Amino acid sequence: MTLMAEPFPARITQSLAETPAQATGVALIRLGALRRNYRKLRDLAAPAETAAVVKANAYGLGAAGAFRVLQAEGCRTAFVATPSEAQELRGIFPQPAIYALSGLLPGTAPLFEEAAARPVLSSLDEVAEWAAYCKGRGKPLPAAVHIDTGMSRLGLPEAQTRQLARMPELLSAFSLCLIVSHLVCGDEADNSKNEEQLALFAALTSLFPGVPRSLANSAGILLGPRFHFDLTRPGIGLYGGRPNAGGTNPMEPVLWLFGRAVEVAWAEAGQTVGYSATQALKRRTRIATVAAGYADGYFRAASSSDGREGAAAYAGEYRLPLLGRVSMDLLTFDATDAPEEAVRRGGFIELLGARVTVDDLAERAGTIGYEVLTSLGRRYHRVYVDE
Repeated sequence: MTLMAEPFPARITQSLAETPAQATGVALIRLGALRRNYRKLRDLAAPAETAAVVKANAYGLGAAGAFRVLQAEGCRTAFVATPSEAQELRGIFPQPAIYALSGLLPGTAPLFEEAAARPVLSSLDEVAEWAAYCKGRGKPLPAAVHIDTGMSRLGLPEAQTRQLARMPELLSAFSLCLIVSHLVCGDEADNSKNEEQLALFAALTSLFPGVPRSLANSAGILLGPRFHFDLTRPGIGLYGGRPNAGGTNPMEPVLWLFGRAVEVAWAEAGQTVGYSATQALKRRTRIATVAAGYADGYFRAASSSDGREGAAAYAGEYRLPLLGRVSMDLLTFDATDAPEEAVRRGGFIELLGARVTVDDLAERAGTIGYEVLTSLGRRYHRVYVDE
């Protein structure tokens, strides 16, 4: 678990005090932390360009607010997943290059032109459809090509990549502005798959001289300069998630998540807590019931029981272990060891932050930080602070 190296930021305390009374939860997005994370990754990747992956609403934190900060730091390229995400982002930001990673769905070429966005073409069929559209429009619109170096998901396999390199009639119909691939095990620095992919990517991209190349995500940036090529495209690292599988997370937490205590009451030893009576109290316990649950992205798999320690939260400096099962709208925490003034009806409990990170909760729930961030529910009152 990562511990805070500094006092709780005063700007966040002020934002909580200004929260509307009806807000049962607050998602605080620390723009300063986002800015510093981008700078760190950008400096590591230099002289390569550092783009930003803002798909899935910037991993749940808000694409518009996030990219506005990143653009101010010099970011000029954004990656989204779908044509709709590209349209939404272009409606706010007229300048950046926008790539859609999920490829060219049949019939969507006009949407890309309208949004001045670039499809990431993942098959010869997609390349042919984009080339035909460009010919019909009489202009070589930009696009990227995705080659598969080991993911076996999207992308042209090696044979088709070599075939495309021998098809100048297709390539001349549009502007090939980037070639991308995706690391399979980039978060595992010692995994031999990284070197295999690097070698194959270098070999295949050499068939397209002069075209910019992109291989590294957040984890790939940390693998070192050989993986950086011309453009890096960090995602999870920007938002404070762990880009590497082990060791210390080098990124600063961006999200602070709070739930409001709707009731604080005592229960006697021997009583059970929550659905299915999975946990019995071993002492007289002060229980804080918080208005958040799996409908808000706090996973049921993080529940506690007599045989398993679940997740935890914080009230100030006091750790509050989760009690019983996570339900749809409510969580129950053991507040016995915290002062009464630290946990009170209507007050906020810190569910995620620097002391319980998205990766800490993910570990308890048997998942990854990506899923924690992208599962944040709509009921949180979202606040952007720049402390």
